[in-house]
Amino acid sequence: MKVLHTADIHLREYEDERWKALQKLIEIGKAEKVELFVISGDLFDRGIDAETLRPKIREIFSNTGFKIVLIPGNHDDESYKSGMYFGEDTIILNDLNEPFEYKDVRIWGLPFEPLEGEKVVEKLRSIANNLTSDRKNILLYHGELLDAFFSRRDFGEEGEERYMPVKLSYFKDLNLDYILAGHFHSRFDMWKLEKGGYFVYPGSPVSITKRETGRRKVNIFEIGQPPREHPLDTFHFEEVVIELDPFMGENPVEIVKERLKASHPEASIILTVRGYINSEEIEMSESELVEQIKEVIKDKPVEEYLEFRDMYTILEDDLFKSFMSKLAETPFTEEKKKELLDLTIQAMMEARL
Repeated sequence: MKVLHTADIHLREYEDERWKALQKLIEIGKAEKVELFVISGDLFDRGIDAETLRPKIREIFSNTGFKIVLIPGNHDDESYKSGMYFGEDTIILNDLNEPFEYKDVRIWGLPFEPLEGEKVVEKLRSIANNLTSDRKNILLYHGELLDAFFSRRDFGEEGEERYMPVKLSYFKDLNLDYILAGHFHSRFDMWKLEKGGYFVYPGSPVSITKRETGRRKVNIFEIGQPPREHPLDTFHFEEVVIELDPFMGENPVEIVKERLKASHPEASIILTVRGYINSEEIEMSESELVEQIKEVIKDKPVEEYLEFRDMYTILEDDLFKSFMSKLAETPFTEEKKKELLDLTIQAMMEARL
């Protein structure tokens, strides 16, 4: 049995980038012939978004060929009142003690609540005796794994509040094969449980903030096999950082063109061009280079930060020439030489201000 797992789509508007990401996931589910599509919280950004979008959700969550199982997250915990209809293939898990059973799989939902520590442990212990080995047990969870190397930046604009934090040790005595989690947006990550199961964050399938850079992913796996990250062709922010080296003799404009050409077609680029240029060598001033870069990116989804500086006068300085000559004679590695050169250029540039 194949499972598709995502979280944190944060739907707001019909047919925007987030909605298109959800449509893409439905298409992937059909193409991969999955039997279960699980959403581990925050399908919607707010309760009002759930109510506005529910008629359209009913359409795409019906006649899919697979079951859609989801839990409330901290953003949409009020979106699933008893009896609300989200589509004929959709199952909402609002109660940890009422799992969804499908073939040889039992799915438990731990919806978001403002709980911490012992209260979370008590909830998990309440189902311990029911996690029998006659079926594979999957737990859907939305919150913070304290064992993870994440920062608060990794789950969007949430402030300093804790969100139902857990540790891997909370699950060590439970017969769980998979913990399919949500809340951390930034990347796909996975941990092996002590008894052989898996704890997985798939990351958001679409960039929600500029902090979530890089191509987005989703989790697809066969029951009994390890989780597997699957790259998505959905909207995301991509950081492109170009370090200009005045000694390489390359045209900075061509460098920018080549780097942008290599970016993903669904990416919105955050472009940073920094370092130094030799205006005499490239035959253009700082202002002319800025103008040409802006011309290259004018019709592209690019947010630019142009931080380079012209160091032509330093290159002609006798003190700098003497330094370069002595640096070339040192036994330092190329990496160390580059570090010393950068520090010297920076110091001389600052001294001329």
